[in-house]
Amino acid sequence: MRTPNSQSREILALALPAFLALVAEPLFLLADTAIVGHLGTAQLAGLGVASAILVTAAGVFVFLAYGTTSIVARQVGAGHERAALASGLDGIWLALILGVPTAVGVGLGAAPLSGLFGASADVLGQATIYLAISAAGIPAMLVVLAATGALRGLQDTRTPLVASVLGFGGNLVLNLWFVLGLGWGIAGSAWGTVLAQSAMALGLVAVVVRRALQVHAPLRPEPGRVVRAAATGVPLLVRTLALRAILLVTTWVAAGLGEVPLAAHQVAGTIWTFQAFALDALAIAAQALTGKALGAGDAAAVRAATTTMIRWGAWAGLGLGLLLAAGSGVLPVVFTADPAVRAALAAALLVIGATGWLSGLVFVVDGVLIGAGDGRWLAGAMAATLALYLPFVLAVRWQTPVLAGLGDPVAVAVLWAVFMVFMGIRWGFLWHRVRGDVWLVTGAER
Repeated sequence: MRTPNSQSREILALALPAFLALVAEPLFLLADTAIVGHLGTAQLAGLGVASAILVTAAGVFVFLAYGTTSIVARQVGAGHERAALASGLDGIWLALILGVPTAVGVGLGAAPLSGLFGASADVLGQATIYLAISAAGIPAMLVVLAATGALRGLQDTRTPLVASVLGFGGNLVLNLWFVLGLGWGIAGSAWGTVLAQSAMALGLVAVVVRRALQVHAPLRPEPGRVVRAAATGVPLLVRTLALRAILLVTTWVAAGLGEVPLAAHQVAGTIWTFQAFALDALAIAAQALTGKALGAGDAAAVRAATTTMIRWGAWAGLGLGLLLAAGSGVLPVVFTADPAVRAALAAALLVIGATGWLSGLVFVVDGVLIGAGDGRWLAGAMAATLALYLPFVLAVRWQTPVLAGLGDPVAVAVLWAVFMVFMGIRWGFLWHRVRGDVWLVTGAER
């Protein structure tokens, strides 16, 4: 029987490497943003537009990580290691099947997709360059998601940590070389990302394949299993589409506020992503532990771990938020030399910092329910959240002339305050669900 101390150690054993891996990615992305930011405001704003599209194109398939973690962890909990690895490989094959056509579509449609945000001609040109090149890395990005999900389901968060440090460290070196050393501009940042993501994908797949060979799991894709894997991911795809719609419409509203607010929003979004990834370490531990315990039929352990992780998530979010708020006067200097962008970014960071505790609660409970395979409910809840959020964010768009008169810092702060309304709505749905027992379904398959 698990004791509270042993359960805490199990959470930490998964969460700590996951935390370091998740923090590694946004830290290097922050460095990339800083490199591009010093090329000019148009380049930074262009990166904001292109990144929103690129992250959306890959992010809608995040179920490749989340769904694979849940499925593999349940099989591990039930003692079916060969089936667990076969499921992980199904996820990787599915990533390739989805990634190639997505890359082609985004690459060919770089200009019109970037134009949807209504940015200036200079910003549009920079966004198109970055997006057209970065699209080539989408298949590798999806493979990284699937392979990482498989390893997390196998209760291994250390290997993704090594891959993140090496991959994103290489990305930083390549960006410095291509952007500053060779003078390739924003195109150099895009090529650095493509090469680093490809190397990470190859390394992670090699680890999964080696483990599969050890237990004689089939390496070839079986159409029936891959179709079932895709069907399992549909609810999480719907959830993610609704979430990406929320993030995209917020970026669209930022673009309507002007070039300076858009640039500040891009950096603020990257910093918020850093905070989110750091807090997601507990969510990842929640996914792996919840799936494994439910696969073993131990619902009581899931409930106890959930209570612990909710408490930890709130405190971790509060701590990170206070650090961001305290650094609101210093961090903008790192990312841009434009005084107007610095002032607007500082205002956004104060809002993000003040609501860190809320982010911690949301990410942990979301991870628990994903680990439980509660995808259908999560899809419905996120769609409802989108519907409730739209009137708030569209009101900011309609009040653009008024906000412009109040100044860029006020406009950006208002936009981020409205974004936190979305997080509050999301938390209301999640808290209502996790308090009940409907999601606590045991067994090797949900």
